[in-house]
Amino acid sequence: MTGQWKDSYDVVVVGGGAAGLNGALMLGRSRRSVLVIDAGAPRNAPAQGVHGLLAREGTPPAELLERGRAEVRGYGVELVSGVVRGADRDGAGFVVTLADDRTVRARRLLVATGLVDELPDIPGLRERWGRDVVHCPYCHGWEVRDRAIGVLATSPMSLHQALLFRQLSADITFFAHTTSPTHEEKVQLAARGIRLVEGEVANLEIAGDRITGVRLSDGTVIEREVVAVGSRVVARADFLAPLGLRPSEHPMGEFIAADPTGRTEVPGVWVAGNVTDLAAQVGTAAAAGATAAGQINADLVAEDTRNAVAAYQFSGDSEARLCEAAAGDRRHGL
Repeated sequence: MTGQWKDSYDVVVVGGGAAGLNGALMLGRSRRSVLVIDAGAPRNAPAQGVHGLLAREGTPPAELLERGRAEVRGYGVELVSGVVRGADRDGAGFVVTLADDRTVRARRLLVATGLVDELPDIPGLRERWGRDVVHCPYCHGWEVRDRAIGVLATSPMSLHQALLFRQLSADITFFAHTTSPTHEEKVQLAARGIRLVEGEVANLEIAGDRITGVRLSDGTVIEREVVAVGSRVVARADFLAPLGLRPSEHPMGEFIAADPTGRTEVPGVWVAGNVTDLAAQVGTAAAAGATAAGQINADLVAEDTRNAVAAYQFSGDSEARLCEAAAGDRRHGL
């Protein structure tokens, strides 16, 4: 990462994960001036490998990002470390302010800052997060297959989570915690052979750097090797508030609303990845970054053309050029 940059760019990309880097790659290949600002706190940092990504299955997250940074640099994209504090309108473009008061201007913004996982306040969860405390059966399921898995209920989506993990192991326990499963939900659990344990969870039992069980508030310990929990996810997007762009509510948390191309309700601002798609895996996020980048480049091409036409028409010899072109057409029978 470099600490230097120019005063302004065609596009400032906020976020240096899969979505941001793939968007920067597409824009760099379109010969756009691009700056990527990366806070250096990827959500998947605790994971041992990226999964579900063709030809890169199991690649450590840090390695994947470093490869991506090297690729975008090859197309002239600049990268800096920093946390964005705010984004404001600056004429037809934007001014982006970092936490250390540095600023940079941009004609367009691509926001790919991802999200933050908010976990229940249960001792052991945060410490084991991304290791033997997991959330996604598609991200971690194969790695925990056939093990004793506990699913901690945190929302109406937790039953669905338990049923998905049942595909991966026959030993699933559903901890109702502070929720109250309906009769229909209890029937579904029983029908799939999932044990239901009611009562509030107090903490995880840890021994030898691994989970050994789940302790309830009454002292009962249920032996488990893995705990699946659905976090509340919150978009990292507070800095967009000055532009009037605020998160929308979702049963899983908060996200920045956008159309399928990533275009937000604020002209000139696109979003990609988990900041707008809470369920996006690495491949999905990268594809969304590429899609948004294509739309941004097209938007800039349209603006460049409008500006060129205005300058052309304002120039003193524009009428003469048009007449000369028309004469040429007549000579060629057009």
